[in-house]
Amino acid sequence: MTDHQQGGVSPEIDLVKRALAHYQGRSTDMADTVMEQPVSAYIDPERYRLEVDRIFRSLPLALCLSIELPKPGSYLAMEVADVPVLLVRGDDGVARAFLNICRHRGAPVCAAGKGEATVFSCPYHAWTYGRDGTLRGIYAERTFGPVEKEGLSLHELPSAECAGLVFVGLKREATFDIEDWLGDFREELETLDLGTWHVYAQRTFDGPGWKVAWDGYLEAYHHNPIHGETVGKYTIGNLLLQDVYGPHQRITFARKSLKDIVDVPANAWDPDQHIRKIHSVFPNLSISGILGDHCLVSQVFPGPTPTTTTTRQTVLCAKVPETEAEREASETFSQLVRQAVVDEDYAIGQKIQDTLKTDASETFLYGRNEPALQHYHSQVARFAGTAPPRPRA
Repeated sequence: MTDHQQGGVSPEIDLVKRALAHYQGRSTDMADTVMEQPVSAYIDPERYRLEVDRIFRSLPLALCLSIELPKPGSYLAMEVADVPVLLVRGDDGVARAFLNICRHRGAPVCAAGKGEATVFSCPYHAWTYGRDGTLRGIYAERTFGPVEKEGLSLHELPSAECAGLVFVGLKREATFDIEDWLGDFREELETLDLGTWHVYAQRTFDGPGWKVAWDGYLEAYHHNPIHGETVGKYTIGNLLLQDVYGPHQRITFARKSLKDIVDVPANAWDPDQHIRKIHSVFPNLSISGILGDHCLVSQVFPGPTPTTTTTRQTVLCAKVPETEAEREASETFSQLVRQAVVDEDYAIGQKIQDTLKTDASETFLYGRNEPALQHYHSQVARFAGTAPPRPRA
């Protein structure tokens, strides 16, 4: 584990060197010790409410890709941690976020989903709002009575667009500095060129509780047992590189092709063929470049209880697939990542969630070979003000 990558011929070559050393030594990046955490940290309702409030409702969340709001009038309406959010790109090109709540009597001014709009009209009493959130019109204004429209704009949420992502804070009174929040990780995210990709597919699905679901995004220890027919075909199980950027992390999986370059000089390597980088933006965004010209973006949002989540999965292509071969490759990738997450990770995750209803286990263990899990749960405790994982006695 490193605080973040240092020097070398190139960062990618350095990563391959680190991965190759682990492959030859049958090792992996490791934490200092085994850690443990009470199972109650996964299911206690009071702790869950505290974490959702102090993390998901108080920290900047990457709610969408910039390319999902491609032009003025593009919008995305969604509910996040019970907060209705409307993201809109204004006529000035700025992406903004508003509470999706009419200032008259609280109805949503836009149905969930995405599209393009000139104005947003409340379905209850037909009050209309512009792309900048300002109140444009009051139905039957003469009989309604005098009000100052300037004070009845949609409530704006703090937001910032950075590295191809739109970050939003869910509390109106909150502020954040995206540079401070991302730190050096911004440069890492910018290497992904997220603004140049094409959205091939998007879907949402339910999953087990937030922590059970998210744990699967942060380690390679389970790849061989669970993903033998999907991700495990290409990656070396239990080999992971971890680089820490404040609360954020970059984890790197090694591909089985490493065996082919043991005796090949580094200047002849193509790093993209031998490693896969996963950028994990705290608390719930994973950007995974898995197979060449395809990328998986995952957002995991907590549900109303500690046992439920909603995952928003976006499959990206480097360009619009045009040939039959390109379309087939994109669809194959799309189905592979869906299977790996829904049919494999979340299927076992739901079984884990079900066992937590019993008193069979009092603690969960995070091995030395699971450093990203240890870091993540320590950051959850840091921001929520709860007890962090502790060394195993």
